[in-house]
Amino acid sequence: MRSLRTSRAAPIAFIPCLILIATLAGCAVGPNYQRPALDTPAAFRAAATSTDDLSATHSLANLDWWQVMNDPQLRAYVAEALTNSWDIKIAAARVLQAEAAARVTRSEFFPTVGAGADWSTTRTSENGPMGTPPDPQQEYGDVFGYMAAYEVDLWGRIRRANEAARAQWLATEAAQQTVRQTLVAEVATSYLSLLELDYELEIAQRTYSIRTNSLALTKARQEGGVASMQDVHQAQILVSTAESSIADTHRRIEQQENALNILLGRNPGSPQRGGGFLSQNLDVTVPPGLPSDLIDRRPDIRAAEQQLVAFNADIGQAKAAFFPKVTLTGFYGVQSVALSDLFTSGSQTWQFGPAVSMPLFTGGALRGNLKLAQARFEEAVAQYQKTVQNSFREVSDSLIAYQRTREFRARQEERTQANRSAADLATIRYEGGVTSYLEVLYNEQELFTAELNLAQARLSELLSVVSLYRALGGGWQPPPALDAAKNQDDMASVSTHRD
Repeated sequence: MRSLRTSRAAPIAFIPCLILIATLAGCAVGPNYQRPALDTPAAFRAAATSTDDLSATHSLANLDWWQVMNDPQLRAYVAEALTNSWDIKIAAARVLQAEAAARVTRSEFFPTVGAGADWSTTRTSENGPMGTPPDPQQEYGDVFGYMAAYEVDLWGRIRRANEAARAQWLATEAAQQTVRQTLVAEVATSYLSLLELDYELEIAQRTYSIRTNSLALTKARQEGGVASMQDVHQAQILVSTAESSIADTHRRIEQQENALNILLGRNPGSPQRGGGFLSQNLDVTVPPGLPSDLIDRRPDIRAAEQQLVAFNADIGQAKAAFFPKVTLTGFYGVQSVALSDLFTSGSQTWQFGPAVSMPLFTGGALRGNLKLAQARFEEAVAQYQKTVQNSFREVSDSLIAYQRTREFRARQEERTQANRSAADLATIRYEGGVTSYLEVLYNEQELFTAELNLAQARLSELLSVVSLYRALGGGWQPPPALDAAKNQDDMASVSTHRD
């Protein structure tokens, strides 16, 4: 009876220990995360001659990419790329991996429960050192029961591990948004470059047509004795120059088409075009906004900060390893030598109790692991601050590029118009017999070069807008169709959970 009273009192005496454990479980060792100090400029640096208002609080990056890009075909291509691009699929798989890893880590909050059964029989050697046993073959019986184990998170090791896993998950999601942002910019750049090459081909073909007519006229003048054979050769040079430019432009167009198709997740081919190159207009009337908002807007900065959160949590895990580890284990089941008695009341057996382990000597492994975690955190801090400063530089470079390329394009338009007037005047002078065909040759070549340079200047202006939009943190939003599908999936998931 005394033994029976002691066994019943043991669980009651263990209640204060559970209360103490629950109290201690509220603390977590290691530093709590705080965002590092950042040297944020008051405004973005722009070109010295800029007259744009850079102090407004709203930003170009707050616009969705389908609001910035006016060409319907370009918007369709971006939406297609965000759905079919291999880079997008790879990034989505990485997010799923990080989510699954976070779920695995979160499972440490809960006890592990298992069930098992055992039956064993053994035979002892009759010729062994113990001599001949009375019963060489013995049957130990059947065992069936449930096992459970639970680690009490006294020092916050599990909480810090979950904090790190969640941060890695969020960092992976931000990295996925960075992939989206980069893909939007690459599709826009590739599509606009393709339209510019189409325009260059149009210029070359138009120039070739004009020069072919001029060659025919020059040959007629030479046959009539008005022009020399030298004039014919010079006119032929102009035609050959246009022909070579057409052939090279065709090559660049076909290669650019292949590049765009790869971004769309297609095989090489000839994609459709929307509006012409001259109809493309990416308006930048919306200012860049405040530099302080850039930190929360750009996904690469958010990814770097979440990596910082994860490394900070790793310090807490390394510190928790210095303290005792308490695990609650339990077993309940039945045991009997005879199978017929296995599930009778007398066959019941159970066991419950804490297990405590504490490192006493590890040869410096724990301290080295702590220093490793701290050093990784310091590296992550420097990487985060570097990412922030580089983002300020990218925005400033993009602002300067947009403002300067806009000025360059305006000057190039004036030069092209001047070259066109000079070429027309040279033709009139040649037909009037005032000058030689060499003047026509020179001015025609200058006009052709100026028209190509103007097309490239217009492309540079458009691409500077794309670069500015990306540098400000815009373009990572999924297309509207994907948003609607995601909302429907979320609603279905909530409805299923409620049912």
